[in-house]
Amino acid sequence: MQNTEDINRRELLIAGAATAAATAFPPTVSAQDSGTAAPVISKVTFEVNGKQQSLALDTRTTLLDALRDHLHLTGTKKGCDHGQCGACTVIAGGRRINSCLTLAVMHEGDRITTIEGLGTPEHMHPMQAAFVKHDGFQCGYCTPGQICSAVAVLDEIKAGVPSHVSADLLTPPKFTNAEFRERMSGNICRCGAYSNIAEAAAEVAGTRA
Repeated sequence: MQNTEDINRRELLIAGAATAAATAFPPTVSAQDSGTAAPVISKVTFEVNGKQQSLALDTRTTLLDALRDHLHLTGTKKGCDHGQCGACTVIAGGRRINSCLTLAVMHEGDRITTIEGLGTPEHMHPMQAAFVKHDGFQCGYCTPGQICSAVAVLDEIKAGVPSHVSADLLTPPKFTNAEFRERMSGNICRCGAYSNIAEAAAEVAGTRA
């Protein structure tokens, strides 16, 4: 004859296991039952690499996904998808942005430049040519974002936009190693080609890194 204490212990273990299973595998809820709203489709028109583009997109579509999946401009890379690596950097409205952090519909009427719009293998942008000359890449995955960002950095310095390492707000910044590295700090190169990238940009800027 089994001990009552053993039976109670067994029942407790069974009940605990059932509760854990129910927590780990909750019942499936359909989108309709959960009240999830249907996708909202909106039309957006912008200029990409000098060409007018009109797309009908889910309003939740990022600019990165619009470029890659809808316009097939796959030079812009999806790295972390959280705005931390810079692989998705493009130039929008004259400013460099992380395209994974912005919605496509927010760029109605914008002029957007991707790596494909900077130059071609036959007619490279000076920054692209400098990256090749100075080996400013290894695996190359971050390179499109690095180049787009570097081009925009030189424009920022030329326009007198200060950075955290600028001496003061009244003296226009100049291209220096410190200025460039500070401004490029959002573009991560896991291969570690930073010194080569700095040399490439310095050549385009007309100074030594």
